Amino acid sequence: MPMIRILKIALAIMLLICLFNMPPEYYTVVRVVSMFGFGLLAWIYYDAGNKLNCIIFALLLVLFQPFVLITLDRGLWSAIDVIVAIFLLILSFTDGSKGKKKNKTNLS
Repeated sequence: MPMIRILKIALAIMLLICLFNMPPEYYTVVRVVSMFGFGLLAWIYYDAGNKLNCIIFALLLVLFQPFVLITLDRGLWSAIDVIVAIFLLILSFTDGSKGKKKNKTNLS
């Protein structure tokens, strides 16, 4: 399984765990790991010429970054976590299967 696919699945699992009542430190770890993960994914999609996914992951990086906290209702954060997790899981199993890549970067 390629490393990018593992990254997407790991981020999705971390986000879904946020639905449970976890200690505050867990959410901080999720924000830091997500920031780096979304930044890496934004760069990979930029390099592959996929502007839409690059922008999506750049926006997710800003939303999840731990330095200037964006305070949202717990229900809204839960909905965001689920939507982003589903998006990551869909991408992890569909990217790279079409054979229409601008370079040899494997996005799956």
